[in-house]
Amino acid sequence: MALPEHDDLTTLVLRTDFRDDAAWDALCAAIDEEQEYSTATCASDPRFAEVSVQALIEEDGAAQDDAKALQVFLADATTMADPWHRLLAVDLYDQPGRTFRVPPRWFSEISGNLSIANTDFAEFADAADTSGTYRGFGDA
Repeated sequence: MALPEHDDLTTLVLRTDFRDDAAWDALCAAIDEEQEYSTATCASDPRFAEVSVQALIEEDGAAQDDAKALQVFLADATTMADPWHRLLAVDLYDQPGRTFRVPPRWFSEISGNLSIANTDFAEFADAADTSGTYRGFGDA
């Protein structure tokens, strides 16, 4: 179950909850409206319905080096039910399985910085608030 390929200089947003197509469409639209240039590849593949973080880590670990993802953002059941559509960011490289939540407003900042290795996953995760949500560096 290899992860879907994502476009160059974009980050994979993987749908794992398939109960609400309108919520998925709203999420992808919210990500797109927060950025001038697309930094997301939204992938909706029913093979990943309810997939666990551990299964994604194992799958990515088994992939050839040129096919590995460094991170993935999941549109899981929490994301779809959340009025702010907070994605679950998952580290697949440095600390596999480390997570934090991120609203679409901050997705572009994270994706862009991760894609050029300007900031690493841990820096964003460390900046998450007590709810486990990243809301910008130094912002409440």
